[in-house]
Amino acid sequence: MDQRVIETIGLTKTFDGVEALTDLSLSVPSNSIFGFLGPNGAGKTTTMKLLLGLLKPTSGSGRIFGRDIVEDSVEIRTRIGDLPQDPRFYDFMTARETLDFTARFYFKGPGDEINKRVDEVLELVGLAEIADRPIKGFSGGERQRLGIGQAQVNYPDLLILDEPAASLDPLGRRDVLRVMERLRKHTTIFYSTHILDDVQQVSDTVAILNKGRLVVLGPIEELLAGDKGVVYSISMEGDVGWAESRLQELDWVSEVQKTQKDGETRFTIAVADDEAARNRLLRLLMEDQDLIVTSFGRKKYELEEVFLGIVEGGRDGSQ
Repeated sequence: MDQRVIETIGLTKTFDGVEALTDLSLSVPSNSIFGFLGPNGAGKTTTMKLLLGLLKPTSGSGRIFGRDIVEDSVEIRTRIGDLPQDPRFYDFMTARETLDFTARFYFKGPGDEINKRVDEVLELVGLAEIADRPIKGFSGGERQRLGIGQAQVNYPDLLILDEPAASLDPLGRRDVLRVMERLRKHTTIFYSTHILDDVQQVSDTVAILNKGRLVVLGPIEELLAGDKGVVYSISMEGDVGWAESRLQELDWVSEVQKTQKDGETRFTIAVADDEAARNRLLRLLMEDQDLIVTSFGRKKYELEEVFLGIVEGGRDGSQ
C-alpha cells in the first residue's frame, strides 16, 4: 500500500508570464501533520488551489492517493476535507445543524447513523457541550473548530487547512492545535500557516517556500537541529580562559563560539560526537572549581531562527 498521500513533481504555475510556483516537488506521508510555510506571495495558496483542483498547473504534475490532480480531480475531492482561511456559516444555525446539513451531502441512509457521525465529530473538535447554541455566539476559535469539523465530517483521508489558527487568541490557537493532534490518527493534515510556534508544536514535516520555490523540506527535528548539527550551549560565571582552552583541545569539538554579557559567558559548542559530549563535556568544564555553571544543555533552534535565516538570506531554491 502506498504511504504517500501527496506527491508533486516539478509542479509549476504561471500567471501572465510570472511564475507563482516553480518546480515544486514534495511528498507527504500518510497520517502526518505537514506544515507548509512561506512569506506572503511565496506560492502557498497557489499550491493548495492546485492540489484542490481549483487551478490547473502550467507544467509538472501532482498526485493525491495515487490519482492525477487534473484528470482525477472530482474523484480526489470526495476523499478530501478542506478549510478556507475564513470559514463562513449561517449564524442562525447551531453547530449540530451545520454538521448535519453538511453530512447529508455525503451520506445516505438511516438518520440515526448520520446523527451518530455528527455526534462523533462534535466530540472530536470539542464542541459537544455547545452543539445546540446558535453559531452567532461562537468565538473565533469555536468557529475554526467547527470549520475543521465540517471538513472532517465525510471521513476524509486528507485535510487541507488554510491558516487554521490565524487571527485567534492564544486559547483559541491552543484548542485548534489540540484538535489537529487528535485528528492525526484519522487522517493526513496538510496545512499552511504563518504562526511558526504552532508549526514547531504539532508538525512532523515542514516545507518552506520562498519566491515560489521550495527551499527546505524535511522532518521538523532535522530542521531544528540547525546547520551545524549537534550543538551544546553552556553559560558560566568567572574566569573562563582555562575552559576556552580546554574546549579547543577536544578532538570531538568542531567549533566554539563565545559571547559575553553582564558578567556571564556563553559558549556555543558544535560537537562531532554527541555521546562524548553528553558524557564528558559538563564534567570537563566543571574541573575548574572557580567557575560557576549557570546553564547547560543541547541547543534546539527555534523555527523562527531557521525561517528568518532562509527568507532574509534570500534563498530561493535556485541553487
